[in-house]
Amino acid sequence: MTKCQIVPDSLTPRTITELGLDPARWSHVLDLCRTMVDNATVPALAIDFVRRDCGLEEPLLFGRQRLEDVPGTIRDDAIFLVASLTKPFVAMAVMMLVEQGQIALNERVRDLIPEMDATPNRPMTVRHLLTHTSGLPDMLPNNRQLREQQGPFEKFLEGTLAVTLDFPPGHGVQYQSMGFVLLSEIVFRVSGLRCSEFLRRNVFEPLGMRDTSLGAPDEWFEGESPVVDRIVEVVVPAEQQDQTDWNWNSRYWRQFGAPWGGLLTTPRDLATFAQMMLNNGNAGDLDLFSSATISAATSNQLREFRDVPEADRRARGWGFGWRLNWPAHVASHGDLVSRSAYGHWGATGTMIWIDPDRNSAAVILSTQPFERSGSRLARLSNAIAAAIV
Repeated sequence: MTKCQIVPDSLTPRTITELGLDPARWSHVLDLCRTMVDNATVPALAIDFVRRDCGLEEPLLFGRQRLEDVPGTIRDDAIFLVASLTKPFVAMAVMMLVEQGQIALNERVRDLIPEMDATPNRPMTVRHLLTHTSGLPDMLPNNRQLREQQGPFEKFLEGTLAVTLDFPPGHGVQYQSMGFVLLSEIVFRVSGLRCSEFLRRNVFEPLGMRDTSLGAPDEWFEGESPVVDRIVEVVVPAEQQDQTDWNWNSRYWRQFGAPWGGLLTTPRDLATFAQMMLNNGNAGDLDLFSSATISAATSNQLREFRDVPEADRRARGWGFGWRLNWPAHVASHGDLVSRSAYGHWGATGTMIWIDPDRNSAAVILSTQPFERSGSRLARLSNAIAAAIV
């Protein structure tokens, strides 16, 4: 195949066959998408697919821009809140600092954030934060109160520095969104740039991800046709339904830019990033990450922790911010992707997987919370993987 440039507006048209997809099986993908939207399994759905050297000419979008809209009203430039798909981006910002020699993974967090020195979290390292082995909780005990008060990032940082660990660092695995609060702060302490700005300058702009931001800037709310109108409305979980001041669709949350779940982006921008990962850090003439960094970030790092339970090390691996495929887990990337696949899920009903063995990556974004859409997204993932020749 003729190599495609990675920037979104330069991908040249490719037929399904030229993409290495079976047309009949790809039709199953389209049928599933239409069915999920028509029967209201999800209000909105978007998919994109790339190989190392090319991808779909345009992402496929189905459904509603607003929850009260009729089907077929989603914008072709729709922006999605992708929740925990944010975490690999923050992790790769940290890995960029690692490959530049500005930090090392075994450095203690207290040496980078001195305020931690007075807390019981002293043995914690950057490596622990990136692999969910820190012992931190997923959310703070007063998470709801902080959001009700529209608390700033500094309040979440303060709480994370003081919270009691659930186990000593390196002695277990527990999904910990609050670890990404500390990783985001480390990016700031080392680079002098807030994580949102670091990502914009060093990742989003170089890759041409023009519609991606960790938190919506003020200018997105300005003008006669504000960018914020492009953000697809999400079905919120029960505990958020009456909380219009702080739920996923509120201005507060869209602007907060939570390093554990506040990324706003498009399926095409995510596919652009995935294609760079497939190409071992390269994007055309741009050498964004070294191949050593990509390899380390996407390999099972739990094998290095002797006190982590063997079942976790063997069957539920983590790279640095990237979750490896867990075939027997309810939140697997799919039943038909390769064992080497890696990616992430998001609570708003989103998924990305990158499969080096199949030379492919898929982006699946919906607006139905994962707890209600996860099994359907897994079926869609299977259909995409089955279509790869």
